[in-house]
Amino acid sequence: QVQLVESGGGLVQAGGSLRLSCAASGSMFSDYVMGWYRQGPGKQRELVADIRSSGTINYADSVKGRFTISRDNAKNTGYLQMNSLKPEDTAVYYCSVHTPWGFHYWGQGTQVTVSS
Repeated sequence: QVQLVESGGGLVQAGGSLRLSCAASGSMFSDYVMGWYRQGPGKQRELVADIRSSGTINYADSVKGRFTISRDNAKNTGYLQMNSLKPEDTAVYYCSVHTPWGFHYWGQGTQVTVSS
C-alpha cells in the first residue's frame, strides 16, 4: 500500500502560479510512474502530466509550456509547478503512482481555483 498526500492547492488569480507537492510513503518511489490528474466541475478526470522512473515526461496539450512536473526520489516527493494559470485550470488535482507490479494509488486531491 502506498499513501500519497498532496499539498499546495489554493485560490489564485489568472496568470498566477502554484506549486503542488505529493509526498509518497514507502521506499520504492523511484520505481514508480508518478502522475498528476485533475477533475474539473462536471468533467471527467484527465491526465495532466506524468513522469516515469527513467525521467521521461508526458504532458497534456492543454498545459504544455505552462506546467512542469518533477520528482525528488530522495524525498519520495513529486511536484507540479503551474504557471500562467487560467480559469479553465480550476479543478481538483490528484497525485497518483503506478507501481511496476500493476498497482495504482491515488491521493486525496487538492483544490485549485483560478479566478478571472
